[in-house]
Order: sequence, then C-alpha cells, then structure tokens
Amino acid sequence: MEAGRVFNVNSVDLSYSDVGDGRRTILLIHGHPFNRTMWQPQLEFLQASYRVVVPDLRGYGASSLPDCRETRLETFAADNLALIDSLGIRKFVLGGLSMGGQIVLEMFRQAPDRIEALLLADTFAGLDTAERKQLRFTMADRLEREGMAAYAREELTKMITPANAEELPQVAEHVMKMMTTTPPAGAAEPLRGRAQRIDYTPLLREIRVPTLVVVGREDVYTPVAWAEQLNRGIPGSKLVVIEKAGHMPNVERADAFNEALGSWLRGL
Repeated sequence: MEAGRVFNVNSVDLSYSDVGDGRRTILLIHGHPFNRTMWQPQLEFLQASYRVVVPDLRGYGASSLPDCRETRLETFAADNLALIDSLGIRKFVLGGLSMGGQIVLEMFRQAPDRIEALLLADTFAGLDTAERKQLRFTMADRLEREGMAAYAREELTKMITPANAEELPQVAEHVMKMMTTTPPAGAAEPLRGRAQRIDYTPLLREIRVPTLVVVGREDVYTPVAWAEQLNRGIPGSKLVVIEKAGHMPNVERADAFNEALGSWLRGL
C-alpha cells in the first residue's frame, strides 16, 4: 500500500490512503489491532470503479497517538468524519470490520444523513458480558506491560482460522505483521474505550440505508449468530456468510468477500 497522506485532527496526525476517482466514495475502517493495509484486497478491487478512502485509526499504523488512558469509539468516529469533511466529501458508503464495525455504528449515530450505505463485517452491536468487559481492561494492561508479540502469537489462529494460518502463509504473515507493529499503547487505549461503549442495539432499527452484513463461517470472536442478530435488527439488510473464513474474511477469502461486496455495491 502506498505511503499515504496525512491529515491533522485534534492534535493527531491521521495517515490515510485515497485512491480511485469514482462518483461514489467508500470509507473503510480497520479492526483491532490492525491498520489500513488490512483493506488492501478491497482497495485493489474497488479503486477502478469507486473512490476509496482508508485511514489508519489514531494509534494504529502510521497515525500518531495522543498521550491518554483510553480512546472511545466516539473519538474514532469524530476523527473519521473530520477526515471526510477535509476531503470535501458530503455522502459516502461506510464499512468496517470488528471494532471498525462498531466505529461505523457510532459514525452512523453521529451523522446518519451523511451515510449512503453500510458494510458491517464480523462485528456486533451489543454490550460485552461483565467477564468480557473485564478482559478488555486486563488485556490493555498486559499489552502495555509485555508488548504485542506474545499476544499476536496467541491470537493469530483466532483472527484467521488455523487452517488458513497454515495454508495461506502470506496472509498469516500479513496479519502477524499488523499486530506486532501496532504500538502497545495504541492497542491498549481502545480496549479500555470499547469496554465502556454504549449499546448500539437500539440504533439498528433506525438504520434505513442499504446494509450488508458479512461474517466468516468460522469466526470465533463474532460468530454467525451475532451477524444474524444484526441482520434481523436492521430492516432490509443482507447477510452473507463467507465459507472457510474466520474473523477476517476480507483477507482469508478475499475473492469471495469482494464478490459479495461488489455485487451489493452495484445494486445500490
């Protein structure tokens, strides 16, 4: 992926890619603990027909990180809306995976009139259980204490399926590189912020724009049942399950993911 441009917002330098020149703009938000290169297969697929904007969230990739204890979804959303404003884009298609999907929901909450359509991949709208909430705080402290390497080794075969980790070494290497090059503080602060997020479930019934829900069949973090809940909650949404994929179907089965995404976009 190209080196990227830089936009300063709220004392943070956001690094982003802006490619293609189609009449419709698509903004894609990466998950945790990754960076914008997560969307490289989609950027290559979409840029011939669409303008595609792909940022590194604050604290991830080449974007800077302010000195704070936590980063809320509201802050990520405001950053990205400011970025879109700076590019002179009024309306856009918005997509995100995992934490990126939750940022998408927060952006819709803040600016529903700006968004033409939504892509929600391997994500969920509800709150964490008490156990999962505490795990986010515990993991944040651990990452700041120990760094990213051991965590990345533990999580690789949950981020992508064990079979794909073995059969797709380039994909596994890319996922590992994204995780291990994320600054520990950059990964820790959003964990604390997400633990305190609002419940987006009531928002789902207010979504009246075309929405595509995608999930990997073998996703252990956000299983198919959670994607089905999104699908039921959002009127008129479409659900696509990607076979032989885990939490990152956009890189594990990029062709199938792109086919579903492209077909949906053409139907808008």
